[in-house]
Amino acid sequence: MEVLESSYKKLMDKVKNLLIFQSAVSIIHWDMETMMPPKAINIRSQQLALLSAIEHRMSTDPEIGKLLDNIMRSPHYEELGHIQKRNIYLIKKQYDEQTRLPEELVAAIAKQRAITTDVWKKAKAAKNFSMFKPELEKLLELEKKAAEILMEVKQTKTPYDALIDIFEPKMTAEAIAKVFGELKEGLVLLLRKCEASLKKPDTSILQRRVPIEIQRKIAKELAKTVEYDIESNTAGGRIDETEHPFTTGYYDDVRITTHYHENNFASSIFSVLHEAGHAIYEQNLNPEWIYQPVGTACSSGFHESQSRFVENIIGRSKEFWSYFLPKLKEITGNILSDVSLNAFVHAVNEVKPSKIRVEADEVTYCLHIIIRFNIERDLFAEKISVGELPEIWNQNYKDYLGLTIENDSEGVMQDTHWASGLFGYFPSYALGNIYSGQILVQMEKEQANWREQISRGNFSPVKSWLVNNVHRYGNLYDPADLIKKITDKELDVKPYIKYLEEKYSKLYDF
Repeated sequence: MEVLESSYKKLMDKVKNLLIFQSAVSIIHWDMETMMPPKAINIRSQQLALLSAIEHRMSTDPEIGKLLDNIMRSPHYEELGHIQKRNIYLIKKQYDEQTRLPEELVAAIAKQRAITTDVWKKAKAAKNFSMFKPELEKLLELEKKAAEILMEVKQTKTPYDALIDIFEPKMTAEAIAKVFGELKEGLVLLLRKCEASLKKPDTSILQRRVPIEIQRKIAKELAKTVEYDIESNTAGGRIDETEHPFTTGYYDDVRITTHYHENNFASSIFSVLHEAGHAIYEQNLNPEWIYQPVGTACSSGFHESQSRFVENIIGRSKEFWSYFLPKLKEITGNILSDVSLNAFVHAVNEVKPSKIRVEADEVTYCLHIIIRFNIERDLFAEKISVGELPEIWNQNYKDYLGLTIENDSEGVMQDTHWASGLFGYFPSYALGNIYSGQILVQMEKEQANWREQISRGNFSPVKSWLVNNVHRYGNLYDPADLIKKITDKELDVKPYIKYLEEKYSKLYDF
């Protein structure tokens, strides 16, 4: 048993070093999106390529293989606890996958991602897809090579399934397509009811000009309300500005970003709430498991369930705004002084097909995700090419949402994910919404007065429940097992659709 314990300790020391290294790399990425001067992209792409190569070497250290072998062959292996066995499983899965990926390919992907992201920003500003196309093609070819290798080691049916597994372990495109079919049916029916309603919100109040300096104050107050600490002497967070909002970090240093628009102040309000949801999850993983694989997030879908929970289920509720609207009026002076609670709540919950995913309402949001999922699946099945993306995208938006895309910046280039090489990530957003619906049902059984608490500005009971029932499980279970552990139910679309129906039938009188 001593030999086993010694091998396990050595293995965990190696993992700790790797996790610390990855957390440092995440700050380099954060800097690239927030503070880096434009001229630095060339050296930054080289830095990221080198760091990725070093990370790959650390992940594929032959000593890890030997230690895993010693542990798993030990006659005392079965005496290890559940947490230790889960750590071994996660380390072995990562090791088996990384050892199959050539270091040159890993470095090439990291370098190309940095270049493609930089070109995407310029192409988006110029509304010119032809600038972006060659770099995206190069990146896609590299990602396909990696996906084909990972398909073999993960034993998935397709290369795309191998990419989905990175973000949502053991989930497949086939399973997602089935769930998304049911989701689409429920959402389209709900959308038609909202569109047919005569009770429409006045959204002009959301176009009132709010200076960016004032929006920064709103962001700070929102962070304080949802207990994301960015100001105290022990703060583990901060809010910065970027083209596309994101969250990055590890335990005690988790940073979020937002984007301010003078004539659309609600955009930053909901991006701050969304990213704060991510950050709160990351900061409240089990502190006893820091530097262990079990001490990381369960999946991207679970991460999105937490961000969407804070952004929408909490942040778009009448209870939240009965507390926060007076604060918003105080910060903005006379800009919103004449706005009533009901008018504001209906405005921020308007159901109207939108060209931009991050601005989409709760009813239509998942339709944006289904479009991207279908396109990604076809890209990796080589049914379509990069050059066809704008045309296919525009047609999908016409078919699904009845919208005409005017230019590729509001169309195929609106998101950073493909430029960043995050193929397989998009389904996580919709899966996160589905998880959030199931989690809400469970929370309401155990925290019946949560809405009353929120209306008083008391976020603590909700946060505590989420910490104890979601966050603290970390990566102890695969997503399908975790949702069952939390709710005693399999993945199910119905609670999310029911939540939307109950909410929007009141707002739209149907």
